[in-house]
Amino acid sequence: MSARLLLVFTLTTMATLTTYGAPQALWESLDQQARRRKAQPIAVFEYPVEYNKEVRHWIKYFQGSGRLAFSRWLSRSSRYLPSINKIFKEEGLPTDLAYIAMIESGLTSHAVSHAKAVGPWQFIASTGERFGLETNWWLDERRDFQKSTRAAAKYLKHLYSMFDCWNLAAASYNAGENRIARAMAKYQTRDFWEIARLGVLARETNNYVPKLIATMLIAKTPSLYGFKNIQKQKPLEFEYIYVPGGTRLETLASQAGLSKSSLKELNPELIRGYIPVQAGGREIRIPEGTAQRVSKALRAQVIGKN
Repeated sequence: MSARLLLVFTLTTMATLTTYGAPQALWESLDQQARRRKAQPIAVFEYPVEYNKEVRHWIKYFQGSGRLAFSRWLSRSSRYLPSINKIFKEEGLPTDLAYIAMIESGLTSHAVSHAKAVGPWQFIASTGERFGLETNWWLDERRDFQKSTRAAAKYLKHLYSMFDCWNLAAASYNAGENRIARAMAKYQTRDFWEIARLGVLARETNNYVPKLIATMLIAKTPSLYGFKNIQKQKPLEFEYIYVPGGTRLETLASQAGLSKSSLKELNPELIRGYIPVQAGGREIRIPEGTAQRVSKALRAQVIGKN
């Protein structure tokens, strides 16, 4: 299906976006309204959005039995997507790829799959290590939102360099690049939708791209799909401080007058809740504006040990 340049608007000024196979009646209606009101875009997509029956299925699912889960995703998105988008921009990637973390984990660091994939980007240990994420007895950087997002960006760039197609890159993120490459070679096609219709991939992979596109469509314009009055969480705001080995998050929180849950949420990669003495030390995240209090607490710890 060829690309079409379409106009999508709100009520202020006019702009354009590129999309693929969008529902004709919807775009024509928006176009007519916008021309009357000289309006501005409601959504801009950096990913090739195709609207078909597979995408419609997932939209209806999220509006129905998946509604509660999707509402939670929308609530969390305002907390985590700003930092994900920032990293993806720095890596030169379409920020729409951030929605992969929504369908992978629901934007939570504590997600674990049946295949033992972990964290917001659901890395298995070997792939995480391949892209620089450390995993050991006390540390699992797959749970670290910033580090795992940077690793996911590098992985997605690698996949795109292989396939030169974001649909195939996204499908490969789910299935693995070798499986997608074999299907392409066997059936001599670079069209994800054609490969999916052939039934040679797992159902989960066939569903992955339409699920991702449905997520983008709803998340960018939730009220159009019936998602209203979403309680948006505040964006993560933090700074870094270096702490020595032997530091326990709960102890540090108590001594610095911070909530224990806030330190744990900001540092989910510290799976034991502390940094072992033999690790030497590590930078951790603390709530923005608390560096002075935390430094004072750390100095008190050192004096107490001496």
